[in-house]
Amino acid sequence: MLYNETLKQIGELNQEAMLLARNRMDNLIKPPGSLGLLEEIAVKVAGITGNPRPKIDKRAVIVMAGDHGVVSEGVSAAPQDVTWQMLPAFINGVAGIGVLARHAGASITVVDVGVAADVEIPGVLKCRVKSGAGNIAQGPAMTREEAVAAVEVGIRVALREIEQGATLLALGDMGIGNTTPSTAILAALGGYSADEVTGRGTMVNDEVLEKKRQAVAGALKINNPDPANGLDVLAKVGGLEIAGLAGVALACASKRVPVLVDGFITGAAALIAAAIEPKTKNFMLASHLSGEPGHKLMLEMLGLTPMLNMGMRLGEGTGAALAMHIVEAACRVLDEMVTFAEAGVADMEEDKLLKDN
Repeated sequence: MLYNETLKQIGELNQEAMLLARNRMDNLIKPPGSLGLLEEIAVKVAGITGNPRPKIDKRAVIVMAGDHGVVSEGVSAAPQDVTWQMLPAFINGVAGIGVLARHAGASITVVDVGVAADVEIPGVLKCRVKSGAGNIAQGPAMTREEAVAAVEVGIRVALREIEQGATLLALGDMGIGNTTPSTAILAALGGYSADEVTGRGTMVNDEVLEKKRQAVAGALKINNPDPANGLDVLAKVGGLEIAGLAGVALACASKRVPVLVDGFITGAAALIAAAIEPKTKNFMLASHLSGEPGHKLMLEMLGLTPMLNMGMRLGEGTGAALAMHIVEAACRVLDEMVTFAEAGVADMEEDKLLKDN
């Protein structure tokens, strides 16, 4: 089965490549550590790829789309049809992710893994496992078998991109109401209550926020997801696009390709992937800190440091697309800057550098 085979292929970071990258980084013509997080990103990408001087070439954004039965609980200010209505704008490059992916030089693949409306949209990959996840406030989002199938959709799409030469992937999402299952995932895996982690999402007033809290609390009580079992949490309180994105993350880890986590929804998918196979988080990079309050907790659980803090909360993969430039910049610094020895410059001792700075 593709799911099991993918998990078997996920290994550890390449420590030798990281050591070589770190040694080179520390000897470049600059004070050690003076480029901050850029240095850490470059060294991590070296560990991910196994190349001590990695290069970012072709890049791709994968947007998974799915609907959620929990919308019937009044948890969203937008109607469910907005999910499928937005997809043409993604494909045509006029939505937020279209503009920013184009700016990043990245391709976009949009996948219908669980849209409720049975519509054909030219350019959208139709890999629908079911027409929308179940209402998690009343029962499970999907069966275990459906969860695995949706994860495998993400694996297949990511493998295709990697086979076509992608060296950096980004996670993107579309699904009205998906902050509610994402919050339930965070609560389940982090041991939080609904009150502690439920945020407003998009255009939500106090009344809708209270409905979200009740829906998340109800979902946790009714479904009783097992925090020690990522697949159980996904099937009970997750979503189909979240499952697909978890599959993308698992595939990237299995093929040693860095994957950029976007905001709150993709953060939930990253938590699921890491709960299924903990080594997966070694292959993730956090693009930005979302304006959604629970996102900071997600990144802490994953051990990831965000590159950007711009109050963004659109989703779609927009923050991840922006961060592609930063990942490339980090790798270019490592590869294209010269060392003191290569430049014929006297190497100042680290203790002197520290005193002078």
